[in-house]
Amino acid sequence: MQYISTRGFERTYTSAEAIQQGLAPDGGLFLPQELPTFSLDEIRALAGLSYAQRAATILARFLTDYSYEELLSYTQAAYATFDATLKPLTDTVSVLELYHGPTCAFKDFALQLLPYLLTGAVQKTGEDRTILILTATSGDTGKAALDGFADVPGTRIAVFYPNGGTSAIQRMQMTTQAGANVAVFAVEGNFDDAQTGVKRLFSDAQLRDSLAERGFLFSSANSINWGRLAPQIAYYFSAYADLAASGRIQWGDPVNIDVPTGNFGNILAAYLASCCGLPVHRFLCASNSNRVLTDLIRTGTYDAGRPFYTTASPSMDILISSNLERLLYLLSDRDPSIVRGYMDALSKDGKYTLDPKAFVRLSERFFGGFADDAMTFDTIRKVYQEQGYLMDTHTAVGWNVYEQYAAATGDQTPTILASTADPFKFPSSVLKALGADVPADDFAQLHALEACTGRRAPAALAALETKEERFKTVVAPAAMKEAITNWLN
Repeated sequence: MQYISTRGFERTYTSAEAIQQGLAPDGGLFLPQELPTFSLDEIRALAGLSYAQRAATILARFLTDYSYEELLSYTQAAYATFDATLKPLTDTVSVLELYHGPTCAFKDFALQLLPYLLTGAVQKTGEDRTILILTATSGDTGKAALDGFADVPGTRIAVFYPNGGTSAIQRMQMTTQAGANVAVFAVEGNFDDAQTGVKRLFSDAQLRDSLAERGFLFSSANSINWGRLAPQIAYYFSAYADLAASGRIQWGDPVNIDVPTGNFGNILAAYLASCCGLPVHRFLCASNSNRVLTDLIRTGTYDAGRPFYTTASPSMDILISSNLERLLYLLSDRDPSIVRGYMDALSKDGKYTLDPKAFVRLSERFFGGFADDAMTFDTIRKVYQEQGYLMDTHTAVGWNVYEQYAAATGDQTPTILASTADPFKFPSSVLKALGADVPADDFAQLHALEACTGRRAPAALAALETKEERFKTVVAPAAMKEAITNWLN
């Protein structure tokens, strides 16, 4: 299988080359030249497999220059201690818990696997330079990437996060990270400033050439990297197999998939699964007060020139959704000139409007909704009181948007709700939602949530209390290049 750029760069790439490079030379994102197709019988066969086997089976159809045996060895190592857990919550909604990995967020499914894929790609392409990974994070990607790549030979990784734009637990997960090959920088501004800064570094030819002379090759652990996105496709196939095997649906019945999202990667993985044969009726795209995706789905106009809100669901505090470009390419009949037009307009004017055909296709498959903090807190409290189920702020946004969708449409199609983070990553917000007192100290909040709910905080989060923060540097977006240069020196 060959990969192409969404912006039409003239050559094709193998999956190993696409994963190693991260971003296409023209600034576009890699996609398979043709998507594979899974029959219903092939999806049914997943039910008898372990999660590692399911993931390797799906990935083998996308990453064709890796053998199935290689991929299985990778997935068995990456998912040795966790998998995707599907829990029925109501007659129509099942929660896909994706936060049981080492960093307590869904990013672990991709970022525990990506080091294996990337080091494998280096071997396959004959590259002998050190892979320099630059990553922007709104909270969860950073820690998951740091944890996955810490002390991996032949790699160095730097993470940039918005100063004050994550939860205290998310920040400490990053700033206490061990490893001789890691660095963490807070960026003045919001996530979009950090993400734009990283993209600027990738497109800086002078910096790239200078680092190449010193034996470094750029790559990314953000979901712009196909090696990040492909592993997420697998857990939607897995969830469907579990739902059908449990008897909650019949094989071949369609489901809805509800995803709280900011950068559009997680919901795009679900859409790609449907393009490959997974029976999906509608995609529920759940946003917080930064409702740029909601407005796109409802109006056809993507407008990033709006106020930015810091919310209780910080991993979704995003106005420039990078992975949306891949969807635009597919909605535009794979015409890169249309995508370039959208991206040029976004760069120049901060907004673009879909052509009528693309907008119809988008609105037929996607429902857009949003929940502000008050709605989010109300949902956490309501679900906990009525169902005894404790959810984090991002999952609560997804649940609230499901209720909006059900009320607007009356659709009773069984729905898979992606639960993206452990509630103990956001103890202050969850305590507030439950109407409990919120201590000032971060770890007192963790203990208070334990006392309030009778649940134990994940050991990985509780252990942060005794760790020292290694990384305290704050940089302006314009100083990110200097920060990287100084670190490598």
